[in-house]
Amino acid sequence: MDKLLVHGGTSLSGSINISGSKNASLPILAAALLTDQQVVIERVPDVSDTNYMLQILSALGCEVERYSGTVKITAADIHPEAPYEIVRKMRASICVMGPLVARLGRASVSIPGGCVIGDRPIDLHLKGLQAIGAHIDTEGGNILIEAKEGLEGQEVDLSGKHGPTVLGTDNLLMAAVLTEGITVIESAACEPEVVDLANFLISMGAKIEGAGTRRITIQGVTSLGGTHHTVIPDRIEAGTFMVAGAMASQSGITLNRICQDQLTGATQKLIEAGHLVKFNKTGDSVTVQP
Repeated sequence: MDKLLVHGGTSLSGSINISGSKNASLPILAAALLTDQQVVIERVPDVSDTNYMLQILSALGCEVERYSGTVKITAADIHPEAPYEIVRKMRASICVMGPLVARLGRASVSIPGGCVIGDRPIDLHLKGLQAIGAHIDTEGGNILIEAKEGLEGQEVDLSGKHGPTVLGTDNLLMAAVLTEGITVIESAACEPEVVDLANFLISMGAKIEGAGTRRITIQGVTSLGGTHHTVIPDRIEAGTFMVAGAMASQSGITLNRICQDQLTGATQKLIEAGHLVKFNKTGDSVTVQP
């Protein structure tokens, strides 16, 4: 698709169901690599990035079934080499590094865009994995991560000049759940998507405290089991439609399947601008009016 043509002039009205979060779905899908048992994930949005992630998981040996927004993954017989031809299409494919090295002791991932070692966000991913005992070699755009002697819990500071790293926190969190001892992540990202990943891992048997704060503590376990999880709503999509309801509607629009706690910033700004924002009692539906 080269462009979108929008023919305006019509007032928006009615209601819409908000999708599951793409940014939460991607690391959660990758986390299925941590167990040989089946995981079932609900409300996975049908977008190119989630489709690419499922292709990567299939290429790694996972059995993948998808029915509308429900995905079933079984990673019983997997290998550690992620194929470049798929990985290059999506930056979030680096999320498979942590689960692979934790489960198999080895991961080989070609990073999108070729060689990214240097002043780039991938450095914090590697810093975290190295801190808990992974050995990393790079050649061109390919990164080989090994933990021949196993991984060991440590206190890891993930601070960087660009602030906390969401995917870097995700990668270290996924690696640490199967790491011997206690891992403490300082300067962790605290976005709702990180919390959703932590809740998914906890439902598999992981021991995690502090998700949603700058300090996350993980007590490693020997194995994880299967689970059934529903992805959180997409707060970016919800915020976009809230603005649309305020700016391009006469009667207002209603958004369903949302989470009120994730929309405090958008809500505050719209109210400050004079718009009416009304949530239902359970906080999973909101109506926005001009």
